[in-house]
Amino acid sequence: QSQLVESGGGLVQPGGSLRLSCEASGFSLVNYAVAWFRQGPGQERVQISCINSGGIMNYADSVKGRFTISRDNAKNMVGLQMNNVKPEDTAIYFCAAAFVRCSDYYFAFETWGRGTQVTVSS
Repeated sequence: QSQLVESGGGLVQPGGSLRLSCEASGFSLVNYAVAWFRQGPGQERVQISCINSGGIMNYADSVKGRFTISRDNAKNMVGLQMNNVKPEDTAIYFCAAAFVRCSDYYFAFETWGRGTQVTVSS
């Protein structure tokens, strides 16, 4: 069974930091792009970052300069370092895998995690 599991969510104060992890099982991430999506209260799901199989990264303007995506193929996982978080970062965060390349289309991502809640509040 191909699975992705997110971890690391929780409550954090504005300006604080949090690190999310996405671990794959049942398949190897070496040939896959992995993206982070989030869905805030009353909002649509949006992609905030992606790293392709070659390690090239991209970021949405909303998180650029604050969040950093990384991958560790030996551990079969990806991470999302979240710095200087804001209340508008409050959302359920999902990771998802697509073959080789990042995509603007969420249908390209064939395996999804269940999500982890991040709440930014004082």
